[in-house]
Parts: sequence; structure tokens; C-alpha cells
Amino acid sequence: MSEPKDLSGLNWIRATDDPDPDAECIEIAAGEGDLVHLRQSGDPDNVVTTTQAKWDAFVLGVQNDEFDHFVADVDTGPDGMR
Repeated sequence: MSEPKDLSGLNWIRATDDPDPDAECIEIAAGEGDLVHLRQSGDPDNVVTTTQAKWDAFVLGVQNDEFDHFVADVDTGPDGMR
């Protein structure tokens, strides 16, 4: 197993529209080279790393509704938000 990299200097972007700074959310950061890092704000030491190409494919899949079946049973309010 390789040594964990120091990710403390990364610019983490919170993926939430919740105004509460302590709200649980996903955070994303661009790393060295073509790496993209993801973590949950409540568990910042547990980081998943992928490549920019795989991240781009995932984002395009979300934009093309390819993952809608994961939220088919989620109740939304009148404005379409949870």
C-alpha cells in the first residue's frame, strides 16, 4: 500500500446549496496532474481519487439523466428540491 498523499493544500469545493456551513455535503478538489478527489465533509480523511476523464464521464452521465434511477423514490417538495 502506498503512502497517503498530503491533500491539505487542495482547494475543496462544496457541492451544496445549503447555506449552513456545517451541512453534510460532498466536496471535490482538483489534484496534481489529471486527478480529481472527492470526500464527504463529515469524513474529510476518507478521500476517493479518480482521473479527470472518469470524472468528466460521470458529470456528463449526470447531465444526461443516466443516474436518475438512483433517486426515483426520493420525495421532493413543490420546488423540486428535497
